[in-house]
Amino acid sequence: MKALKLCALMLLLTPVTACGYLFGDEGLFRDSAGDYREAREMPPLDLPEGTQADELVDIYPIPPIESEPQFVDSDKVPRPAPLVAASADQLVRIQKLGEDTWALVAIAPGQLWPQLRSFLSAANIDIARMDARAGIIESTYLKLEEDPRPTRFQFRVERGVQRGNSELHILQMYQSSENTAWPAQSDDFFLESEMLRGVAQYVANSADTAPVSMMAEQSISAGGKVSLDDDDQGAFILLELPFDRAWASVARSLELSGFEITDRNRSEGRYYLRYVGDEEEEGSSWFAWLGDDDEHPAEGVPLILDVKSRDPETMVIRMSFEEGGESLSREQIDALLVLIKGNIN
Repeated sequence: MKALKLCALMLLLTPVTACGYLFGDEGLFRDSAGDYREAREMPPLDLPEGTQADELVDIYPIPPIESEPQFVDSDKVPRPAPLVAASADQLVRIQKLGEDTWALVAIAPGQLWPQLRSFLSAANIDIARMDARAGIIESTYLKLEEDPRPTRFQFRVERGVQRGNSELHILQMYQSSENTAWPAQSDDFFLESEMLRGVAQYVANSADTAPVSMMAEQSISAGGKVSLDDDDQGAFILLELPFDRAWASVARSLELSGFEITDRNRSEGRYYLRYVGDEEEEGSSWFAWLGDDDEHPAEGVPLILDVKSRDPETMVIRMSFEEGGESLSREQIDALLVLIKGNIN
């Protein structure tokens, strides 16, 4: 009888004990949401010999937050930057400067990269080498119907001037027993141009459904090549382009931004300007808050824009007014620079 009572008592206690074991504060299925507070910092992983530490990267890295520097009085509420972007009206545009031709694509490099691979697959172009970190794909030699000579192509994806944009550069070369290295320029500019147009059209037709390559997104920055900064001399635009291309890009931006170029001196890197604005704009425009509602504060004021080299691949762009002429406030100069920056591509 005692043995029977003991068994019955154990059966009654078992559910209670089990509930505590499974769901209590120390139970198997306890709420562990706050465990991270007790986590301790552990030493770095001891990687096997031959393993590179830089291969261990976040799958979903947090992109840096880019904000424009506030050059105006800190006591004033900063105004939002104008919504300007020269490349926003078209998804893909073919750009040309001298002998250089490239496609400007209004999507990030991480989105352009899988589109490029998809194009090569659809066109039955075999890949000889691919480097997502460098943004380069090289094809094997192939024979085209128009030309029986074996030829190959190099495709290079770069970040665009504006944030979230990309550039696609293509290089073509014929097979040669004397030289196997890629030339500085294509052997046949027609073939380069035709291939570039083919890829550009493919991307334009299918960009809405494009996936994203995390490898390319991590390796090729989508932050753009143009930014605003300031120093003791005031605000300036920092443009990561060689002088020839920067000079042409700034000229195009000035036209889009409502400036009249009255003169220019390329050897000195200087533009002489007057702001005329957009004839369709009225007092409700973005500049209205800088002055009289009926007139732009910079309208008609003779201005100077200098494009100077910090190094061969980086330009510093500053704005000033002609000596002895009407001057603008620092806040107004900064606003004009923001406008020009938004239209550089």
